Amino acid sequence: MRWEALFADMEAQLEAARVAELAVDVAELTRAERATVRLGGRLRATRGSAVTFTLRGNETVTGTLVEVADEWVLVSEGIRRALVPIAAVTAVRGMAAGAAPESGGVVRRLGLAHALRAVARDRASVRVSTDGGELAGRIDAVGADHADLAAGVDGRRADGAVWTVPFGAIRVVRSG
Repeated sequence: MRWEALFADMEAQLEAARVAELAVDVAELTRAERATVRLGGRLRATRGSAVTFTLRGNETVTGTLVEVADEWVLVSEGIRRALVPIAAVTAVRGMAAGAAPESGGVVRRLGLAHALRAVARDRASVRVSTDGGELAGRIDAVGADHADLAAGVDGRRADGAVWTVPFGAIRVVRSG
């Protein structure tokens, strides 16, 4: 009888050790998997949710995350839209804990230049927040690494002022 209890105790100890080892393995695999998660994956998982982006210069953009691409995100701020370059983001609040797999969609591969060209084609009035301040007008042309903004109301100004803004200086482009 004592031997049966001894063997049962040994079996329970081995099972407890196996469970503990499995828990360590799962934790290590979880850490390794988490290390491969990119910001874009977490942003894709957050699409449709309320988020706050803190940008360089302590500027914030708060709204619903509408679209996610490799170089930019689109946020709905009520009736306005905010195009935020990922390079301008310093922190995000409201992110999903998990990540969504990379989509094969075309939008994901569209760079900031593509997004700004779409805004230029729309001839919409925009406010461009840069590291040097805010500019208002209409995007006239978009190069590989910069955009030309016709300054003033509706992009028209008596002196014909055009600001050339490097992409690296853009914090956010807001509609209207």
